[in-house]
Amino acid sequence: MNTFRIFPFLLAILPACVSADPASPSAKPDAPPAVKNALLPSQQAFLNLPEERRKEFGKQLGEAQRLFQQKRIFETFDALDKADAVFPDSHESSNMRGACYVEIRNFDKAAAAFNKALLLSPDNPSINFNIGEVLFVTKKWQEAHDLFGKLLQDLPKGNIPLARLVEFKMLLCKKKLGLKDGAIALAEKYDMDDDSPFYCYAHAAIAYDNKDLTKAEELLAMASRIFKNPDALSSWQDTLVEYGYIKSFYGGELKDE
Repeated sequence: MNTFRIFPFLLAILPACVSADPASPSAKPDAPPAVKNALLPSQQAFLNLPEERRKEFGKQLGEAQRLFQQKRIFETFDALDKADAVFPDSHESSNMRGACYVEIRNFDKAAAAFNKALLLSPDNPSINFNIGEVLFVTKKWQEAHDLFGKLLQDLPKGNIPLARLVEFKMLLCKKKLGLKDGAIALAEKYDMDDDSPFYCYAHAAIAYDNKDLTKAEELLAMASRIFKNPDALSSWQDTLVEYGYIKSFYGGELKDE
């Protein structure tokens, strides 16, 4: 069963990543030169398409998004193929294609799709996060740690939910890299008053390491009581599954560090 949480649109964490029109809403074909010059080359190329083709692309991309949300992955591929037949250089389409490959656990093709998306939209936080996730789930701990660290510096200051999730993943990478003191220090960075599940999940990870499964269970249950919306915890929960902790939470053995 797939448990890897990817962010083709970063859902509610990073708004406005994907739209039916890859260009900025204000950057229409008759926009002032200063606005046009601020566009990525692929966005300008999209604006140069006839209006009917732009609408067709938006229709197919929107359909792909709808199908992806319903986990109809192979139908999503079909919709993306139709979108790419209209305009092949959309970072949104490549990012979503990478997310589809993640769903079927083909991480090599996922990485290739995300890297293509990044070439089309350099330094895009959504795409960099997804690349970091692929590195994380394929156990490339140092590369994942370094990319998450860079992403943390590039994120908007107000994007606390994603920043905390990135820090949690960095904490787990530190543990795999043998940086136990750094992991513990990071776990203590925020207290329970922080507006994120970081405290509960970070300390649950420490409890798992100490073979204190009761405390880990209590901390995760506490997070569920505080953050009642399951969507607020799904990415955190999935991270523990990929790392190997949730299996122990349900009765299995902890994986060796």
